[in-house]
Amino acid sequence: MTRIRKWLFGAPLLALATWTAMQCRSGTICRLVSFPAAAAVQRELWLYQAGSVRAIVDAGRLEILRWPDFTGCRPAVQEFYEGNGYAPAWIDGKGISPQARSLIANLQQADRKGLDPEDYDGSRWDDRVARLHENNPAVEHFRASFDVALTVSGMRYASDLRFGRGHPQRAAYGVAIEQSRVELAELLRRAAQAPDLSSVFQELEPPFDIYRRTEKALQAYSRLAQDNNQPTLAQLAKTVKPGEVYGEASKLSHLLRTLGDLHQELTFSDPPVYSLELAAAVKRFQHRHGLPEDGWLTPKTISALNVPLSRRVQQLRLTLERIRWLPRSYSRPPVVVNIPSFQLHALDERYQSSWATNVVVGKAYQHRTPTFAAEMRYLVFRPYWYVPNSIARKELLPKIEKDFSYMRRNDYEIVAGGGQFLEESQIDESVLAQVRTGELRIRQRPGAKNALGLVKFVFPNPYDVYMHSTPAQELFSRARRDFSHGCIRVEHADELAAWCLRDKPGWSLERIRAVMDGTQSVRVDLDRPIPVLIVYGTAIVSADGAVHFYEDIYGYDAELERTLAKGYPYAH
Repeated sequence: MTRIRKWLFGAPLLALATWTAMQCRSGTICRLVSFPAAAAVQRELWLYQAGSVRAIVDAGRLEILRWPDFTGCRPAVQEFYEGNGYAPAWIDGKGISPQARSLIANLQQADRKGLDPEDYDGSRWDDRVARLHENNPAVEHFRASFDVALTVSGMRYASDLRFGRGHPQRAAYGVAIEQSRVELAELLRRAAQAPDLSSVFQELEPPFDIYRRTEKALQAYSRLAQDNNQPTLAQLAKTVKPGEVYGEASKLSHLLRTLGDLHQELTFSDPPVYSLELAAAVKRFQHRHGLPEDGWLTPKTISALNVPLSRRVQQLRLTLERIRWLPRSYSRPPVVVNIPSFQLHALDERYQSSWATNVVVGKAYQHRTPTFAAEMRYLVFRPYWYVPNSIARKELLPKIEKDFSYMRRNDYEIVAGGGQFLEESQIDESVLAQVRTGELRIRQRPGAKNALGLVKFVFPNPYDVYMHSTPAQELFSRARRDFSHGCIRVEHADELAAWCLRDKPGWSLERIRAVMDGTQSVRVDLDRPIPVLIVYGTAIVSADGAVHFYEDIYGYDAELERTLAKGYPYAH
């Protein structure tokens, strides 16, 4: 009844206020309406709007929003309005504030940040602003809905900028999202008063150069995709090499110039030939897309060239999403392994790559390397390899049962719980049965044949995954390198060891190599743990601005897209 009574009185009071303002401009207001009456009108309007705002906030639902239910952020919305008696924060008697217009612009341009403007009602704000200027009493109730809708949308935008839209544990991503809290009410309060609202939101974004580079690349590829000027190349029946006739050479040249891999305009003979200049540009394209860098036009290269630019835009968006999931600060520069690119980067104090090498990761089928964050605690030179029971049962026991000498030839031994190992003469079917049940274990002695190579990098984690060198160096020459059972094989492991031990006196690269070539197992504890991140990004922008795209080998991009397609509020 209270709200109905306010509406009944509010409508005529609104008309009176409007008439009063007109008379004020004509200079006759003092004779017709007293100032106390005008103040009463304003107070009644204020009370009505505050009551409407409070009713909406208490309900936690607003139908004009694309996603009406805002119970997830209702406590923050309530705190935001309580400080000012539930008065509208973004509008006044003159209309919407400059900060409101700036906030609306940010919401409408959220795609520049890799977000979806429609999550924040991007396409609806222009009509809402226009409706505020309609001359009818119903606008007063709409003002409250408008104000709360802008507050809720601003909080959703702020939360997504800080933490991302999808929850990493629900998107096949094991990195635990940083649990620091954002005081949304205080943040929106500052935004509502800030001369430069955008700077308030920038505080929420990751502080890393790679984030800013990816954001810039997203905007560039979005423009390319909007131009819709991407030619499609016919698939090849056979590989085309430099000097051979290629009928679509001109079309390929145009595409490579669009993508930035060809820096000159070429002319072609009749019939057109696949020139050395084109081949050099194709090599650059192959380098950026994780393909064999031979400069040949292969079916796989043509398929990569034909990937729609809209797909590349989506890859960049998903990379920005995943960067938002990462911790914002580290105890010291971390080691980062990106699974789709099969690369490891050791970062410096500015979080730039100071050293990089190739890696082998877990097989896409059944043996995926998990994504997570951990801390490297120690290194082991010339390690033993304790074979996981699953590998022992499925891969080693069938070979041992056929020929017991297989163990001796490959430096394997069977050990009991106390560390005692059995001689080859002691191995029989009963011993192998105990290996099968896990009562006994198989381990591989240190040396050139050891599956872990000559150094192991240990960072305790729930997945029992670590990094190590490998005797199978030939795998690093492959473009796609998912061959392991989940652990990460490092190509130049001796140099990574030197980087990890760079602050530990006496551990030069020369000494490290000598220990690796020695006869003893040596454990070296780190004085300070090194953060390790195992991440998943199919679009990576290097320090020189080159944009690299990789295959979604584990299907994590597709899974994240399905999560986000379910709509807001996702996992919030």
